[in-house]
Amino acid sequence: MATYLDFEHKIKFIQEDIISAQVRHDDGAVEALQKNLDKEVSKIFNNLSPFQQLQLARHIDRPYALDYINLIMRDKYELHGDRHFRDDAAILCYLGYIGDEKVMVIGEQKGRGTKNKIKRNFGMPHPEGYRKALRAAKLAEKFNIPVLMLIDTPGAYPGIGAEERNQSEAIARNLLELSQLQTQTISIVIGEGGSGGALAIGVADKFAMMRYSVFSVISPEGCSAILWNDPTKVEAATNAMKITSGDLMELGLIDDIVSEPLIGAHRDRDTAATAIAEYFLSELSKLREMTSEERMDVRYKKLTGVGAFSE
Repeated sequence: MATYLDFEHKIKFIQEDIISAQVRHDDGAVEALQKNLDKEVSKIFNNLSPFQQLQLARHIDRPYALDYINLIMRDKYELHGDRHFRDDAAILCYLGYIGDEKVMVIGEQKGRGTKNKIKRNFGMPHPEGYRKALRAAKLAEKFNIPVLMLIDTPGAYPGIGAEERNQSEAIARNLLELSQLQTQTISIVIGEGGSGGALAIGVADKFAMMRYSVFSVISPEGCSAILWNDPTKVEAATNAMKITSGDLMELGLIDDIVSEPLIGAHRDRDTAATAIAEYFLSELSKLREMTSEERMDVRYKKLTGVGAFSE
């Protein structure tokens, strides 16, 4: 059963009417209802508030990294473990093909259903998860294989065990190592990009966000709790924080916006997956036109230019 957000209820009713008309084989009604659906989708999704986009980024039906990996990769093989402590299921590392390109895909996985969410730790990686990601990235670098990183996490796991195993050092090490990685790297926020947990696999030659994804230094809930000690001000915090893809593109903090379907990736997974694959292949082709020195120079200037301003 599909899950609908508050602002999607009109869409739900129209889609139910379309299914009913299809069962009756009433083609005329289906055509008319489809036109109404297209108008309603355009009306709603072209006027979303930042808080509504946050809800879409966290939508329970939104595709996760493993969904995209299964849709866009072939002949894939999963890598496990960081060779120091254990295998963190919140981080996925797959070696395989997208189109004709051999690629290493590193993603954060939230999980569905109680057991799977616990297994994936709700998409909050431990230090060993980030070390596994770095191991996979360094392996790709050794064989000159491009890296695609799919970001989707509320943040790095803040538990005692994670802190004992140096969570902050693991994230900082990834920032350093990925900034110097010699192979081509592309990172895409596919859902929720939270704090250092997202940055740890977010340093790349190209950094993009899907249309309805968000990227922030702290969750709106955490922001409202710190600033106002009032959880009811989450929407106000979301509006003020500028965390949507459009806001971040305007601020020059991301390179591109991947155009997922207007109705959302949760309603059309195949098209969303195709958009990711096409973006990756297109940008990889552009990166390969540059020499290694040119690419590293552009990456350096981009990273050091974040936060720059003039009066």
